[in-house]
Amino acid sequence: MKIFSGTRPSGELHIGNYLGAISNWMELQDKNDCIFSVVDYHAITTPYEKEKFHQRNLEMVAWLIACGIDPEKTRLFRQSQVPEHTELAWILSTVLPVSELFRMTQYKEKSTDQSKENISAGLLNYPILMAADILIYDADTIPVGEDQVQHVELARIIARKFNHRYGKIFTEPKTILTKTKRVMSLKDPTKKMSKTGADGIALGDSSVIITQKIMSAVTDTGEAGKISPAVKNLFGLVEAFGEPEKMAEFIQAIENKTIQYVELKRYLAEKIIEKLIPIQKKYQEIMAKPDKIEQTLTNNAQALRKEAQEKIEKVKKEMGF
Repeated sequence: MKIFSGTRPSGELHIGNYLGAISNWMELQDKNDCIFSVVDYHAITTPYEKEKFHQRNLEMVAWLIACGIDPEKTRLFRQSQVPEHTELAWILSTVLPVSELFRMTQYKEKSTDQSKENISAGLLNYPILMAADILIYDADTIPVGEDQVQHVELARIIARKFNHRYGKIFTEPKTILTKTKRVMSLKDPTKKMSKTGADGIALGDSSVIITQKIMSAVTDTGEAGKISPAVKNLFGLVEAFGEPEKMAEFIQAIENKTIQYVELKRYLAEKIIEKLIPIQKKYQEIMAKPDKIEQTLTNNAQALRKEAQEKIEKVKKEMGF
């Protein structure tokens, strides 16, 4: 399979990103042609700190490699270094009715916090750029969480419309749902864990901070005889970071109504810390050589530009340019 996936360099990576995306990428990279991108153009569709922007890009790459993304097995690059992505996005925008963009769930969610006068056209149009990211490399498989399925479906619609009008040029991509369901906020289990809030555990958090966050996580009891969403979220983390036999013990304790949530939290904090310490150490080693990160990104971008340019030329020829 030829796989494309990207992540925005906005805010710190947290354990939800690790379980929901990065761990899945690590499995896929061994047997597939994987292209992974730090999608920095997507990051500017919402407010960001320009002074920290370049550094955030480098940090993102360092975290990906520290977690286990192998730059020798994958093509890891920065989106803005391949300008053909934005060129193709403009071309694709000419075949897509604007009504398709207004129905995007993430646009609706992100635009509710802003007045209509302040919503950027980029926030509305970025699913087209996401489609260009995918289609320019003829990626046939896109690993995503449930919240991104709609955007991959839009890429399929765009490819279909373009192919119908100009001839079969683009591959219609399919999705692979990540094995781990969305990791929810430790403070509000009805919301997804955030990169920027204090409701999640960042990959760079110290052992003390991780313990504090886990111990203060909500564990509301919910309806009688049912496990609350907050506790389900903690159990999901235990399942991801702990041993299967310990998970079975906690489930048995719930059935017997003998569970002590403080015990569950202490165990969970210990296991998360155990997992993150070696990742944090490797991250520090990688960040000590920023020039090496830049060279890796540049080399991969140059190689991918050749592929992207060939696709753009084919597209423009079929369109009559």
